[in-house]
Amino acid sequence: MFAGRNWLIVPFGQWRGRSYDAALDGWVNGRFVCGSSQQNNKGIGMALSKDSRVRFAVVGCGMLARGQHIPNLAKSSKAMLHTVCDADASALELCKPFHPVKYSSDFRDAVRDPDVDAICLAATEKLRLPVIELAASLGKPVYVEKPLARELDEIYAIQKIVNQSGIPFCVGHNRRSSPAMVHANRVFREHMDAPKPNPWRWSREGNERATLPDDGVPAISIRINDDWYSWKNWVFDKTQAPHGPMLFEMTHFTDMANWFMASEPVEVVAIETGMLTHSVIIRYASGSLATIASSANGTFGYPKERYECMGNGGVVTVEHLLEVRTAGLAGQPHRTTFAMLNDRHPTIGTEGGLEGWLAKKRAAAEEAVTKGEMMLQFAAEPDRGHARQLDRFVDQIRGTGPEVCGVDKAVLATRIAFAAIKSAHERRL
Repeated sequence: MFAGRNWLIVPFGQWRGRSYDAALDGWVNGRFVCGSSQQNNKGIGMALSKDSRVRFAVVGCGMLARGQHIPNLAKSSKAMLHTVCDADASALELCKPFHPVKYSSDFRDAVRDPDVDAICLAATEKLRLPVIELAASLGKPVYVEKPLARELDEIYAIQKIVNQSGIPFCVGHNRRSSPAMVHANRVFREHMDAPKPNPWRWSREGNERATLPDDGVPAISIRINDDWYSWKNWVFDKTQAPHGPMLFEMTHFTDMANWFMASEPVEVVAIETGMLTHSVIIRYASGSLATIASSANGTFGYPKERYECMGNGGVVTVEHLLEVRTAGLAGQPHRTTFAMLNDRHPTIGTEGGLEGWLAKKRAAAEEAVTKGEMMLQFAAEPDRGHARQLDRFVDQIRGTGPEVCGVDKAVLATRIAFAAIKSAHERRL
């Protein structure tokens, strides 16, 4: 399982837990093969008119659901907030401003309700397998937050259930629907698949230039800045989050690396200081590399995310999901900016993009201090794709759109995170 000193992503057949060996009998050459799995791209042929909305039950009404999924469903022209479900009555009380049709304290009742067409699952990871299993048995589509589960055995069990049932399924790797990331991915992949010569690229040796096997091979560098003072205490509870942010946060970025590199990961190595700082390197079958550096000793006064993609003599960068820059790509704009959400300071930072956001952030931070309300600092935020991901999933359900982020993509991103966890834990450098 080790090559040299680096931790390898081993084949699925070697990694799945023994408790599921008997059940997971569909693995072929490291992949699960199921005759109905292709149905996930096609929807389920729901008996809905083009003008009717898909009725969702939201299971798990914590901060993420109330901050994103519930208001997004309430505002959607494609979906409808039908039911909110949570065992905590106070959480249900906080959902009242969004005017759901029903309230429920039992996920079984919410999922079985014949008036509910689909499930949005934002409950804790330990509840996800039973909810997905029940929804799949009823043929109901599921949108689920990441990570799928806390352990690989549960993740593989979910993968099997989804693939065998053929239900439309989407995992909340929402950056796949962020306008900036969609644009950057399209531009970069077009450049990698059909590069246009850069007229000013300097080839010092001309025709005498050496031939190298990794000429043009892509690479991506991802930097994450966070501030752990903002985290809730459950993050430090090993019964709720046994693997910490290396799992529940890192999967976002391993998924982005997979999406941009468009190749099968074959090797992972990681190092960490503890819970707050991690570095992960992923090698792909194409020879490409992804480097992810994350620290939670940063500040909300600076952008959370930066992506740099390089290959075929060109570069595409993404600043905080607000600005995409290119260099060395013939015919592409050098700078493209994207709209911010909930902008309370429209007259500040009118240049948009990174510099515009920094100006707005400074104004919001000053306002937060002046009024003594720290949450006021969160204004003019980037569109991370939450609302668009749900709407795109509705298109998938209807059979009018492609798979958004299916179970196999999510499992792959999560396997990389688990390989990084093991590499860091065993200090295999």
